[in-house]
Amino acid sequence: MRRLLAGLAALAALGAAPKPAEPALDLLLAEAPAPKLSDYRLPLRDGGRAAGPGLTPYDLNTPLFSDYAEKFRFVYLPPGAKAEYRAQGAFEFPVGTTLVKTFAYPADFRAPDRGVRSLETRLLIRKAEGWVALAYAWNADQTEAVLKRAGARIDVAFVDAAGRPRTVDYAVPNQNQCKECHQLDKAVQPLGPKARNLNGEFAYASGRENQLAHWTRLGLLAGAPQPAAAPRTARWDDPAEPLEARARAYLDANCAHCHHPRAIASNSGLFLQWEETNPVAIGVGKRPVAAGRGSGGLEFAIAPGHPEASILVHRMASNEPGVMMPELGRSVVHEEGLALVREYVRSLKAP
Repeated sequence: MRRLLAGLAALAALGAAPKPAEPALDLLLAEAPAPKLSDYRLPLRDGGRAAGPGLTPYDLNTPLFSDYAEKFRFVYLPPGAKAEYRAQGAFEFPVGTTLVKTFAYPADFRAPDRGVRSLETRLLIRKAEGWVALAYAWNADQTEAVLKRAGARIDVAFVDAAGRPRTVDYAVPNQNQCKECHQLDKAVQPLGPKARNLNGEFAYASGRENQLAHWTRLGLLAGAPQPAAAPRTARWDDPAEPLEARARAYLDANCAHCHHPRAIASNSGLFLQWEETNPVAIGVGKRPVAAGRGSGGLEFAIAPGHPEASILVHRMASNEPGVMMPELGRSVVHEEGLALVREYVRSLKAP
């Protein structure tokens, strides 16, 4: 200890700061997950809502709705490693890549930077055998997050952007639920970091910059074209963008992780990924494969011009287990997203 202190003092005398500790790559790649988030030495601060050098923040043009939680995303790549660009699907990330996502709530959404409480930080780690998803729940002091393999329930109270008091029965997912939502071709895969989701500006400490360009400039991404030549998902909440593009982006983010030809709801024949172009596959005039109580007695997934007669809208508007969609990841109805999809369905014309 004395030698360490003496070394730090010598560095200070020379005007140099000690080098930050590198993330513990050996623990990230270990077979058994670490019991505490801090064990990985990821340079996270403020309950996982901020990070130091080594973690690059990012955002998605249209994210998944999670009971109004704010999300803070970061990516770690081992030194010298790069992700390979893909025009469709998630990038090809090297072994050791760690995607970090912290879920948090401000006490009052009208003052989003005050009284913020982190609930959990999820890690998606690229190991030699594939991706592994882990969830860590934060303690009351916001000083540590511990592994929750079996999931957890957390009571949350906040004031929403309209000034209304709200409560949420927030669910930290268990490992099986993580696998279910992230499964593609029967393997766990990242959902968010795709070219079209990252093709937008982010307010970095150094200034605003397109994320694809930023990752390329930092040496995190290889093979990416100029942003203008890359695909782009619309922002669901930007009224300046076309209604159909906004609604399709919302359905892609909130539904297509299951409703995809290579995911767990492939037998439904309802495919809501951004790239789908067949109107019937998207649900327009499509009858359900199995008309259980989830259909609400309605005939079509999307009845053009009639959101009140559309199964997709009916299930989005429900909180009833066995009816609500998505069935995981939310406990309240996303009022703004539902209004958008209703407007979109109302705008459609019958073939």
